[in-house]
Amino acid sequence: MKRIDLIIPHERLIEVNKILHKHMAGGMTFCDIKGRGRSKHEPVSVGRGVTRYVPEFVSWTKIEVLVPDSMAKPIIDDILKVISTGSASDGKIFLYDVAEAYDIGTKETGDVAL
Repeated sequence: MKRIDLIIPHERLIEVNKILHKHMAGGMTFCDIKGRGRSKHEPVSVGRGVTRYVPEFVSWTKIEVLVPDSMAKPIIDDILKVISTGSASDGKIFLYDVAEAYDIGTKETGDVAL
């Protein structure tokens, strides 16, 4: 079983959700986060244009989804195809191995618990 973590611009959340539905992924968790990456940001004018600063910390959405091993690669391929614009600010995808999952209510384990 795999955990896919995505860090994407907020406006791409609906597109990623559609991809997860297409692949019948059981569910996802998402939250708003702030951070910085390696990309260089252009200066932004503040007020009447007298003051300029470079925004270092930006807002993103982080999505976490657990999927069976066989679903991870097709989901990632679709996400890359749909939301990539070729920009460094498109986000990141991280893939992790998950040793086990448990559904507390049904007491199911493994892929069935997803």
